Amino acid sequence: MAFFSKGSVAGAMVLASVLVSVASADDIYIAVAGPMTGSNAAVGAQMRYGASAAVDDLNSSGVLLDTKIRLIVADDACDPKQAVAVANRLVSDQVRLVVGHYCSSSSIPASDVYAEAAIIQISSGSTNPQLTERGLKTVFRICGRDDQQGLVAADYILRHYSKSKIAILDDKSTAGKGIADIVASRLNDAGLQPLMRQSYMAGEKDYTALVTRLKREAIQIAYIGGYYTEIGLIVRQAADAQAGFTVMANDPLMTGEFWAIASGAANGTLFTFMPDATKKAEAADVVARLKASNRSPEGYTLYTYAAIQAWADAVKRAGSFNALRVAKALRSQEVETVVGQVRFDAKGDNASPGFVVNRWRDNAVEMVE
Repeated sequence: MAFFSKGSVAGAMVLASVLVSVASADDIYIAVAGPMTGSNAAVGAQMRYGASAAVDDLNSSGVLLDTKIRLIVADDACDPKQAVAVANRLVSDQVRLVVGHYCSSSSIPASDVYAEAAIIQISSGSTNPQLTERGLKTVFRICGRDDQQGLVAADYILRHYSKSKIAILDDKSTAGKGIADIVASRLNDAGLQPLMRQSYMAGEKDYTALVTRLKREAIQIAYIGGYYTEIGLIVRQAADAQAGFTVMANDPLMTGEFWAIASGAANGTLFTFMPDATKKAEAADVVARLKASNRSPEGYTLYTYAAIQAWADAVKRAGSFNALRVAKALRSQEVETVVGQVRFDAKGDNASPGFVVNRWRDNAVEMVE
């Protein structure tokens, strides 16, 4: 798929004089911000791959004519304080777009900085509802929300595990606890009371005490809101202890690093994620180029690419890099991207993605329903 359709390129030519006058043939800086180091670095790599591919394609497309887009890669290590420091630095760098952050606990405080500076922020992975619930006009997300994702997970549990002993766990993070609470609430509303509701400490290496309790309580399915490193350790240690329960988790499990941590114990692990964009015809060319350069298109890679596509299309239609004009254009109509049609609502949420239930099987992800 070309970065823009032929019709879009023709439309861009009409706006050529406007865009050239805005950019004055200068370089325009955008950023991708996320966990480039730390326990979530595999997701940061996905975001970096997607952003780099999108910038390369945008520059080669000629859509912005004399304007060259430059990419800044910013590391927040999923730490809120570091994320705010990153945001302030990117404001000083006068970036026009930030694709990020990833962890909701980073995106939410950073979004206040970007909003005050009138910089467009589009997160490809922050699913906590609060990111877009505060009326910030320049803040968007291209992924789905946890109040959607949590309901999909809970309804799956209700359909398949309504007679089972259930535990709901979280890592105390904004995203992990947030989605676990949504799952618990949905189950409670349906009259299903989990046997256990417990938090664990992220960053630990030994979860045998938690696993021992789950085994003692004869838990049959454990829903875990958290990130792939800790969930991978829990799954592996549960298998070692022959605890015998199934794990279901949230979207961070869409990375091969989860399998690398849990190995064969990951077989049968369930998780929710947006529809697999790598299967879409619109993404075929980008997927092929990523694979040819030994970069995986998995997870958030294509959603990050699509965020830059949507922004560039809005810049073209607005005839300006001004954040408020671009924000208005982002909300004004659907745009075709590598993840399909993207339509931002008044809050800045993408109305299109939805969530499906997936399962890890033999180092591959298969959609369950």
